[in-house]
Amino acid sequence: MLTALLVLCALSSCADSEDRLRDKYLIRVGKKITTIDDFNRAFEIVKSAYSHNTLKSSAYLREARLSLLNQLVEQMIILERADEQNIGISDSEVAEVIAGIRKDYPEGEFDKTLLEYAISYQSWENALKNRLLIKKVIAEELEEKIVITPESISEYYEKNYDRFFFNSGSKENPANINEFIVKHLRREKAEEAYKNWIKELKKNYKIEINRELWEEISQ
Repeated sequence: MLTALLVLCALSSCADSEDRLRDKYLIRVGKKITTIDDFNRAFEIVKSAYSHNTLKSSAYLREARLSLLNQLVEQMIILERADEQNIGISDSEVAEVIAGIRKDYPEGEFDKTLLEYAISYQSWENALKNRLLIKKVIAEELEEKIVITPESISEYYEKNYDRFFFNSGSKENPANINEFIVKHLRREKAEEAYKNWIKELKKNYKIEINRELWEEISQ
């Protein structure tokens, strides 16, 4: 999760374009922009997750850059959608998640990681807020609208009976199992619906890619 947030906080989705007019944009969606410097910083973080040998492939690098470009466009669209629908994240929600993240790191390691990527804590926190906002938009517009029937719960349980029996034990509360299945099915169906949902959203926003800059970095 931390790596994803490091990528996100390098992006323009942390600020509106009116605050960054002096920078040349690579991507612009509504009030949000991503500059060439934003993209390059994000790509350096993405590359850190892959082996040195993998990064020697120019074909891979081109594919990875294109994948990141598409990912950024989708994130910017969803953040614009959040503004349009007045969907927000409270400070208390952010604070609760931060406490949970810090708990998973040994003393000093969390701040050391931010320092390693030359990212300020404030930028990281803004990125976290954007990530939570993206999740909330997807939850409200996809997950919460999905209807899970008793039949689909039974079917899922039957197909995964061994998994529940051996991992959870026969004394597991059926209500807990049902709750898990409902959450899983809702998330699974939301993922299936995401492609068409984001495709329709793209029709509602003007997406601008600076082709000259893109050609320079995608060689």
